Amino acid sequence: MTAQINGNYLEKYAKSYAELVCDQFFSTRQFITGQEISQLTPSAQVNFFIIKRLFELWQEELGKLKSSPYFDYRDIAVHEALTQFMNVLSRRIKVERCHLEGMLREAVQDAIRVATDPLTFYQKELEKAPAGKISEYLKENKKYFKWNEKLVTGLIDKAGIGLELGSYQEAILANFQSLKGDLDSAQELLATLGDTLAFDLDTFWGKVTSLIEESEEELPEAEQGEESPHFELKEVDEEDALYELPEEKMYAEGSEKIETYSGVAASVKGLDAAHLQALFATETYKVMKGILGELAESLALNQRFMFTKELFDGNADLLRYALKSVDELSSFEAAVELINDRFVFELGWDVESEEVFEFMQQVYRKFVR
Repeated sequence: MTAQINGNYLEKYAKSYAELVCDQFFSTRQFITGQEISQLTPSAQVNFFIIKRLFELWQEELGKLKSSPYFDYRDIAVHEALTQFMNVLSRRIKVERCHLEGMLREAVQDAIRVATDPLTFYQKELEKAPAGKISEYLKENKKYFKWNEKLVTGLIDKAGIGLELGSYQEAILANFQSLKGDLDSAQELLATLGDTLAFDLDTFWGKVTSLIEESEEELPEAEQGEESPHFELKEVDEEDALYELPEEKMYAEGSEKIETYSGVAASVKGLDAAHLQALFATETYKVMKGILGELAESLALNQRFMFTKELFDGNADLLRYALKSVDELSSFEAAVELINDRFVFELGWDVESEEVFEFMQQVYRKFVR
């Protein structure tokens, strides 16, 4: 799908939006933390695209560190120490305005693209994946996709697609053609941006030849009478980035999850401790046993974001309470019982979901050494 858009309006809108948000946030602060980024704007997609970019930059730094020819980063002791070090760093994010504003500007543009032309956005997104590892790339990045994610999440571990980029892009096209009636409208999605700064879809689609006076008031850098350049959305450049596993997935090579999460739930009564122990005790998970330190202090930043949003109704304090409660227990069985009693039923968890699977995996690692 090819769409003509007003690139000048897109860039100016994103710049003004980022300036407005940063003016408000940094008026009384010098830094922003990771938790604050997750709630920075009314748009969850914008916030998670910032987080995604942070972890891409983090991976670039890790890649530079691993490029040293003088040390063996495949050694298990080095690997474990590096993982713990990066876990600590992920909980100490501090970003100044001069660095955040550019990431926010890019996140706004990407959010607008995925709302208005999700087919092209996700087809281009897959171009960032390493050759032959598109499924793995989607697995590790799907937590950042909040808008029209149905186009790609169903492709993870789907048999018959193959490994080639073109096959996945054709699969996205097929998904788009079958799901487009069920996708959220651009107007609905972009309404979350309008809570901060009004967005004009007609101007974005190039239905006017220049910015009208109201747009000039909202976007002060636009020059009256300036002709808006048009370009095809499919030609928009995206930043290059390194794509290793996020730090909470930095285990020895070959330590991957099983292909389905459906085995998490054993009965309608909730999570079953014996079933989970049998599942996690397989060879696949041996290298994942044992979290260093307290569970409340050991989760990676993007895990905290995911668990808070998906399992604890967006309440970070409730997640902290749950983790501390688990840390006070002496066995995995007691932890499962507590989680069932206080959270599974009360919060309506889908015990077959990936988020519950990953949360219980972390709880298991707390008790199995």
